[in-house]
Amino acid sequence: MKLSEIKIAEWFLRIALSAGFLSASADRFGMWPKEVSAWGNWQNFVVYTKSLNPFAPDSLVPFLAYTATSLEIILGILLLTKFKTNWVAKASSALLLLFALSMAFSSSIKAPLDYSVFCASASAFALSILVKPKPNKE
Repeated sequence: MKLSEIKIAEWFLRIALSAGFLSASADRFGMWPKEVSAWGNWQNFVVYTKSLNPFAPDSLVPFLAYTATSLEIILGILLLTKFKTNWVAKASSALLLLFALSMAFSSSIKAPLDYSVFCASASAFALSILVKPKPNKE
């Protein structure tokens, strides 16, 4: 595989993953029109967070929603930089895998499959492999 093809794949993964994180976060703050919005506002997202974490006490749910959103915003921005991409991609993969498993256990396996969350998690992991530092040949 040519280096140019690897760089194109790397940036395609970076942009796609970042766009997914940042778009979902924007939706929670009402930045998307109602016609295309999944949540539309913060309160609806908190209710959704509770549905994904049915055993969590109600007092913990807002913290989980803030944590997930903060991580998605931070990782979404960092994916567009070259800052510790290997670590950022692995963290993104783990966050997406946790989300997919939460969806699967709280509703059904169909939800994370329909929304390609496992695919996004695998894509983030693939990015971590693409950018893995090459060992020095001395």
